[in-house]
Amino acid sequence: MESKEIKNLITLMAKIPGLGPRSARRSVLNLIKNPEKLMLPLAKALIQVSENIKLCSICGNIDSDHICGICKDDKRDKKIICVVEDLTDLWALERSNTYKGCYHILGGVLSAIDGINPEDLRIKELINNIKENDVEEVILATSATLAGQTTSFYITDLIKDMNVTVSRLAQGIPIGGELDYLDDGTIGAAIDSRKILNSK
Repeated sequence: MESKEIKNLITLMAKIPGLGPRSARRSVLNLIKNPEKLMLPLAKALIQVSENIKLCSICGNIDSDHICGICKDDKRDKKIICVVEDLTDLWALERSNTYKGCYHILGGVLSAIDGINPEDLRIKELINNIKENDVEEVILATSATLAGQTTSFYITDLIKDMNVTVSRLAQGIPIGGELDYLDDGTIGAAIDSRKILNSK
């Protein structure tokens, strides 16, 4: 049987998304078996992150400074803002190494069921950012879910009179995807956002 300390560690690890009780137990056992290589460096890294990581006052990203590296980067196009739901979305876009503008993290999506209203998201900060930096384009990169679409429409309506181009990430069939393996919603989105290659 595990000691009280080990049980507590397993319980905490199991709360991490993607780790259930079994995975947490295996992870804790691995840490205990490798205290010098894994457990102590992990404990040190967790303390450093908790003490040093801050929320960017401009976009909502996390960094060791109040203004993140992306917002400080002079090579970034400050006139374009890509609006994402969460930090994981920002990371995903950065991995592509194709987008060179700035970001704005909302911190979620509007959801009447979950009681998430506009005041609960960083929408007011987005509006201020657009005004203060004379932003020319806002790319809405919210998810294709009902809540994501609702949030997108809400923001579009808010900024429609601000002389800003509003665009949305393309949706539909991924490169290399086969129609037979795709769900109906993905196929429908692909048809709705089709490109015209040649017109009469």
